[in-house]
Amino acid sequence: MQSSAEPPAARLAAGRPWPLGAHWDGNGVNFALFSAHAERVELCLFDAGAATEVARVALPACTDQVWHGYLPGAQPGLVYGYRVHGRYDPAGGHRFNPHKLLIDPYARAFAGRFRWDTAHYDYQNGTEPSATTVDNRDNAAAMVKCRVIDSAHDWGGDRPPRTPWADTVIYEVHVKGFTMTHPDIPEDLRGTYAGFAHPAAIDYLRRLGVTAVELLPVQEFIDEHALVRNGLVNYWGYNPLGYFAPATRYAGGRDPVVEFRALVRALHAAGIEVILDVVYGHTCEGDKFGPTLGFRGIDNAGYYWLNEQANFNYVDVTGCGNTFNLSHPRTLQLVMDSLRYWVAEMHVDGFRFDLATALARDGGGFNPGASFLDVLRQDPLLSQVKLIAEPWDTASYETGRFPSGFSEWNDKFRDTARGFWLTRDAHCSELAKRLTASSDLFRHDGRAPQASINFITAHDGFTLTDLTSYQGKHNEANGQSNHDGMDSNRSVNYGVEGPSTDDAIVAVRQRSRRALLATLFLSQGVPMLLAGDEQGRSQHGNNNAYCQDLPLSWLDWRGADVALVDFTRRLLELRRRHPALRRTSWFDGSLTALDERDITWLSRHGGEMTSDHWQEWSNNCFGFRLGRADAAETALLVLINGDPAEIPFTLPPAPGAAWTTLLDSADPAVSERMVENTVTLPAHAVMVLASVAR
Repeated sequence: MQSSAEPPAARLAAGRPWPLGAHWDGNGVNFALFSAHAERVELCLFDAGAATEVARVALPACTDQVWHGYLPGAQPGLVYGYRVHGRYDPAGGHRFNPHKLLIDPYARAFAGRFRWDTAHYDYQNGTEPSATTVDNRDNAAAMVKCRVIDSAHDWGGDRPPRTPWADTVIYEVHVKGFTMTHPDIPEDLRGTYAGFAHPAAIDYLRRLGVTAVELLPVQEFIDEHALVRNGLVNYWGYNPLGYFAPATRYAGGRDPVVEFRALVRALHAAGIEVILDVVYGHTCEGDKFGPTLGFRGIDNAGYYWLNEQANFNYVDVTGCGNTFNLSHPRTLQLVMDSLRYWVAEMHVDGFRFDLATALARDGGGFNPGASFLDVLRQDPLLSQVKLIAEPWDTASYETGRFPSGFSEWNDKFRDTARGFWLTRDAHCSELAKRLTASSDLFRHDGRAPQASINFITAHDGFTLTDLTSYQGKHNEANGQSNHDGMDSNRSVNYGVEGPSTDDAIVAVRQRSRRALLATLFLSQGVPMLLAGDEQGRSQHGNNNAYCQDLPLSWLDWRGADVALVDFTRRLLELRRRHPALRRTSWFDGSLTALDERDITWLSRHGGEMTSDHWQEWSNNCFGFRLGRADAAETALLVLINGDPAEIPFTLPPAPGAAWTTLLDSADPAVSERMVENTVTLPAHAVMVLASVAR
């Protein structure tokens, strides 16, 4: 059979226009590429090292705007790319330039290394893209190429955990940053898919109690030219090049497809789901001055949302220079095919959609009935996995407006929790809404409390430690004069900017962190924990570390706050043991079978909260009791004190045995203890009490 290192003679048969991409059938490879406006498409074959072009031949057929051809004898491992001929007319929406080698949008894997070179730009340097400034230099020497793979894989009985939404705890984590300093993982595996799959890493996740990892982007991406010139990289990965291929940089020189599948299988074996953070709103080609690497040179007018009234410049609601046009059927198809591939062929369990409102525009403003949202929810495969929306982009804020079938990042929860505990500009009534899954936002169209993805911190912004250590951002290392990143963080430093040796400041910071973590895991909805927050990780005040692939962004395993890890683990165990903390229905004041109200809000005086209590701005101390479904269930009482002073709290009658403290965020070392009618609630603290059936 033909070796992958020796491309067969480039004699193409017509082949077929489906499926899109390059697919091996055991006898050869079928190539199919959509382009509605191309005049000719050439397939370029390269040697196994992806360095030398060894053949170039036109795809012989075009059916329904899909150019296609079949190469008999071709094998997995074949390295290829495309050159697409057509009009170069930027003012008319077309950017065809056959001097630029282009990737296949459906490529399953890549070969070679992408290197920044001005030859990647389709217009002459220092000019405006126009029909008279076309650049005729060949970029192939610096361009990454595509690689044909054998998609067959023995999953060995792998089964997705299918954790119910109500039982889900998400851990937002970076593949590389998670293991780069882990002392129990071999150095050659650190920062890779294989390192993440190492038993030491997975055992930590399992013992911590999370049920899903939400991986920052792992679809193939590149570093922006401006970052590379400044000696930086795109660490987070929100700059996508290929939507089907796992990022090569996390494979440590090994096969990224094989290694990623092994990671998924290892996590599943531990009962942990894999959710991908995916970026379909924009690509790495940027604005009109960006490089031509794929979509722009294949069919610019089809893949991108263009403004016909502004010389077909790119509409940009993503802040990244362009916006993918999901109102075009072929662009929508590419996204859907990509999602299905990751579920069917890579066994992932869900997706978090970056800037999801950009995907739901249908060429205009946000539309909850947009084609993408409808198609996704009716798909027999994708409708069964977890779907999470980031409900905003640079032009639209839509928290709570996504349809049933989606959960959403709840920034209202983030801001309210910070405002209540740190800046004291969020009222108890607002916190009560967030503690109960934000029904004011999500209770519509049959949505459940799990529509709310609650979080205190995420990759974008301060870590939990920095949230309680810095008044302002410190992003100077990013090379943008500290102008990047959010200015409004609702953070406090308690009198000292950055690290402090003052025992009182250290103590109040630690107490605030524990109170915030307790708020997160004792709330209804789905909690999301930023990796490293449970260890006390700091980014030294950088709230936009997207370009910092350094210890600044990695977990510091040797310096981890072991006590905080243990406290977080206890919170997750508490949530897991008590179903009342993860209800699947909304609170509405109804009575349980025991004639107990589903939730009762309590004032510090022991009675129920009144309208006056809710309206009292200085009231930062309150509690709630969760009703029991049956007599065997443990009754739970949660007390909250956002004041800087301790407050006596009169307890309601215990329905079973006397109230016993399960958790005190002010002093997590204190063991369970029985309390009488009144408990002294420490400052800046959350206390959980239980009454078991007699």
